[in-house]
Amino acid sequence: MLFNMFGSQNELNLAPKEVKAKLDRGEKLLLLDVRDDSEVAFNRLEGYVHIPLADLPARYNEIDPEAEVICYCHMGVRSLKAALFLKKQGIENVWNLAGGIDAWSVEVDPAVPRYR
Repeated sequence: MLFNMFGSQNELNLAPKEVKAKLDRGEKLLLLDVRDDSEVAFNRLEGYVHIPLADLPARYNEIDPEAEVICYCHMGVRSLKAALFLKKQGIENVWNLAGGIDAWSVEVDPAVPRYR
């Protein structure tokens, strides 16, 4: 799997079904979309907060440090970078949506459009 190249960072990954289970249990999650504007215009998860990865160093203070943060992007690579960055900034409860919104569409909600 793609995430094996990140070695010890695998502990930051949550599978789409794990995130969905948290939402179904009513857990309050901050879904952080780190994609570009054009990608967000194409598809998104309900209740998301949008901070593009390039803007995150200047805007991470907008994120409640007590929140449980689920970072996501298209395939999970940029969002893993975002999760690692947020951890370094002291946000402890942060995760990466493994496989990104693409995996979410395949594994959880096929109504979310996939990139072609």
